[in-house]
Amino acid sequence: MSTSTKIKLLCQPTDDSWLQQALNNLDLILLDHSHCERKAAGVAVNLLFRYPSHESLIHQLTAIAKEELEHFEQVNQWLAKKNIPLSPLKPSPYGATLKDAIRRHEPHRLLDSLLVSALIEARSHERLGLLADNCPDVDLAKFYRGLMASEARHYGIYWLLATQYFDREIVDQRLPELAHLESEILSNLYPEPRIHS
Repeated sequence: MSTSTKIKLLCQPTDDSWLQQALNNLDLILLDHSHCERKAAGVAVNLLFRYPSHESLIHQLTAIAKEELEHFEQVNQWLAKKNIPLSPLKPSPYGATLKDAIRRHEPHRLLDSLLVSALIEARSHERLGLLADNCPDVDLAKFYRGLMASEARHYGIYWLLATQYFDREIVDQRLPELAHLESEILSNLYPEPRIHS
């Protein structure tokens, strides 16, 4: 059913059980997708405030924040079209667990923040691709496919920023540790359908 594509940065591909869960609950997945786009914009903006003198970061993440908000609006248009009300959702442990892994002191905090963001965007890219390939709603599948390139670009930007501000050796040492954690979190399917369940 799924299309198995090796995504750079990720330790493990998404299991078919997630895809089946998502396809059986597309309305909930759309609602969660809205929350994900809003949070992604917030992450980019928070980094802008935390590192105001990092010129390259400011330039790149301003563009990402704008694009995430555009996606937020587009997903919300889909929700309106399907008469799905905007409402809160209990998040899966995915985001909070990754956030807890970010070390608190600089410069480790910047490195981990960039790498965690890269991993989340990489997983989003992979899963939107799975939805694009398997969603029975042709228009919705086309929408997901249209977002895939942005997600790929976003995870690439976060990774490149990490390699710009830190020696490649340091990045290559820390990334597998966080990537392993990211895959571990997803190894037990969250019972409620989420983009990152």
